Amino acid sequence: MSEFKDNLRQLRKEAGLTQGQLAQQLGVSQSSIGMYEHGMREPNIEMLTKLAEHFDTNIDFLITGIKRSAPVDDGDILPIKKVRVPIIGAIACGEPIFADREYEGYIDTGSDSDFDFCLRCEGDSMINAGIPDGAIVFIRKQDMVENGEIAAVVIDSQITLKRVAYYPEKNTLILKPDNPNYNDLIYMGKELDAIRILGKAVAVQNKL
Repeated sequence: MSEFKDNLRQLRKEAGLTQGQLAQQLGVSQSSIGMYEHGMREPNIEMLTKLAEHFDTNIDFLITGIKRSAPVDDGDILPIKKVRVPIIGAIACGEPIFADREYEGYIDTGSDSDFDFCLRCEGDSMINAGIPDGAIVFIRKQDMVENGEIAAVVIDSQITLKRVAYYPEKNTLILKPDNPNYNDLIYMGKELDAIRILGKAVAVQNKL
C-alpha cells in the first residue's frame, strides 16, 4: 500500500503538471503541494476532497493507492469482499467543528455500499437518526442531496452532519438536527457562498 505523498506525485505527473501548475489550479501555494509530496504535511478533509475531484479519482486511492475493483473469481474459491475506507477526521453531531483535521486511519468493511470515506461523529445532535456520539458514518461524495437526506456539510472551515433542506426560491438552506435539544442552522443569501456539501451519509457503524 503506497502513501499519500507518492500517490499525489503519481497523479500529478500522469496529468503532466508541475507542482506550480497544480497549485494554481487548486488555488493553493506551490509550497503546500511540495510539502504534501515530501510527506511534511498531510491534507485535511477539504483538500482530500478537492484533490479527488481534480484528478477524477476517489479519496481511498489518494490515501492508499489501491483502486477498488470487482473481485476475481479464481475457480471455486470466492474471495471475501472487503473495502478499506479512510477515516478522514471527525464531524460534529452538535455545533460545527473545524474541518482542518488530518485523516486518522482506515476501517475495513465487507459492505458493497457505494461510499468514498468515513467520518467519526462527535456529539448527539443526530442521535434520533441512529447516529450516536462516537459512531462512524460512511459518506458517498456528491455535491447535492435531496431534501431530508443527511449530509456532511462544510461551513467556512467547519464541518457538521445534518439533514438538509434547501429552498432555492427563498435562497435558504436549513441544516436540521435529529435531536430536539438542538436548533436548526439557517443560512440565507450570500451566507450560502461559504457552504459546501461534501457528500451524503449512506451508512453508519456504531461502537459497542
